[in-house]
Amino acid sequence: MILLDRVTKTYNKDLGSALDRITLHVEPKEFVIVIGQSGAGKTTLLKLLTREERPTSGKIIIGGIDYDKLKDKDIPMLRRKIGVVFQDFKLLPNRNVFENVAYALEIVGISNREIRHTVPKVLDIVNLKGKEKRMPQELSGGERQRVAIARAIVRQPRILIADEPTGNLDPKHAWDVIKVLEKINRYGTTVLLTTHNQDIVNKLKRRVVTIQGGKISSDRANAGYKV
Repeated sequence: MILLDRVTKTYNKDLGSALDRITLHVEPKEFVIVIGQSGAGKTTLLKLLTREERPTSGKIIIGGIDYDKLKDKDIPMLRRKIGVVFQDFKLLPNRNVFENVAYALEIVGISNREIRHTVPKVLDIVNLKGKEKRMPQELSGGERQRVAIARAIVRQPRILIADEPTGNLDPKHAWDVIKVLEKINRYGTTVLLTTHNQDIVNKLKRRVVTIQGGKISSDRANAGYKV
């Protein structure tokens, strides 16, 4: 599903590599937590996966797509297979919950009939049934993040990247979000979660990949880590 083979990314030769010969394999339907201090290379890794950046060297294959052979015109198609959730929600403030999620379908030309059929199902998955007409400012931080997750999965991506999705949330709302990510994973979506939250890392008991200084310093089943 996700394969990186000796991937290096260098922005500035004088500063060294942001990622240095990273090799990583993530199976379909796996749930993997990526940890590391700020500046370790996590953000660069995610940008390579979504093709916002190209590697300096090495090979990336996602869902059978070889990034070396990926044409620019095919990048939007690739990104439909990869949902991304950010720390700061990125919701449209002038659209309600339903409209925020529907927007992800509108921009790829899905019919209104299909949108009316699909969006309620996705809102049910993220436990927001009944809040379709609420505006973002009427929601808690956890609810807003769950709207963002709904928007990310409404096109049924095979991979969901959650980049510090609980960073702005209190513990209760953080766990609400994590439980939704676990539910999505049970439905068959591969989940890649980056976090600084040690409590989440230790309690989830999932595979943990640690990035340190642009390299993978450990990759193992959860055994209790300091983030």
